[in-house]
Amino acid sequence: MDPAGFANYLSSFLASCLAAQRNLGANTIQSCRGTFSLLLRCLSDVKGIAPERVVIGTACKEVAEDFLLWLEAGRGNGIPSRNQRLAATHAFFRCLQCGKPELMLHCQRVVSAPSKKAPKKPPVCLPGSEMGRLLAMPGMKTCTGRRDAAMLPPLCGSGARVQELADTTPRNLRLEEPFHVALAGKGRKTRHAPIMRRTASLLASCIKEQKIDGAGKLGHPLFFNHWKEKLARQGIGYIISKYSEGIGSGNNISAHVFCHSKAMALTQAGVSPIYIRGILGHAGLKTASAYSKSSIEMKRKALEKIESTAIPDIPDWTADSNLMDFLKSLGK
Repeated sequence: MDPAGFANYLSSFLASCLAAQRNLGANTIQSCRGTFSLLLRCLSDVKGIAPERVVIGTACKEVAEDFLLWLEAGRGNGIPSRNQRLAATHAFFRCLQCGKPELMLHCQRVVSAPSKKAPKKPPVCLPGSEMGRLLAMPGMKTCTGRRDAAMLPPLCGSGARVQELADTTPRNLRLEEPFHVALAGKGRKTRHAPIMRRTASLLASCIKEQKIDGAGKLGHPLFFNHWKEKLARQGIGYIISKYSEGIGSGNNISAHVFCHSKAMALTQAGVSPIYIRGILGHAGLKTASAYSKSSIEMKRKALEKIESTAIPDIPDWTADSNLMDFLKSLGK
């Protein structure tokens, strides 16, 4: 097989299949690109095959399985990351078999590589007291502190994902009643999440101070750095880590912990999973319902409701004098 063939197929997959045909987002395409960058590195380091010598026949099922082992053992990737890389590999070969039917048997062998079942862990959530301390951490004496003070409440209150927050502009905000923010989530789906009056006030002050309230700047990033560039996910993650260290929480606080905490608070308040799904942008009810299964408080209350009737009171048999006299007579 021609080495140039693999390069052509991979370029077509990333530029045409994912971007043009399936209209996937930039983050998804970047993730797929990273998968094949790692695959080429694995072939070079483990198999001794230089990237320019890789052909379609090289990427067989056995190589795919070796690649997955290399991710786990060599790079320390967890099972979710491993499965994500496998899904990108599957997508490439499914796309390839449609354009090159003569390679269908080879592609089907690679696609048959199974994903690995990962143990399900309960979501990490912050209790209300720790969340309140975290939101109060940014100082209001500096411009950066006031920006951070306006940035953290939408993560907590609306359950915005970090990329959704990074992409938010003044045009996405309604700072009059009813207050809400339009968030462009995964799959390019837009949802409107309510925000509280205090959050709206902080955001309005931030917009005015940053001078992005003019008609020509409504599409400017709401949160940006000293160079007027949009804060990336890594930048927002760094800001969250900085303040989470200040509260001394034992939890590993990432941006998604805010979303988990909001979902858990809504669940414990008795909000239907249907509304939780709409507020947080979950794909289905299964994700929203998972929080009710993880809530220790809800489990405790459910057990308390049946505790008084589930087990009847059993009388103390030693208090029955007739029974005790009968038992003693048996030993005579």
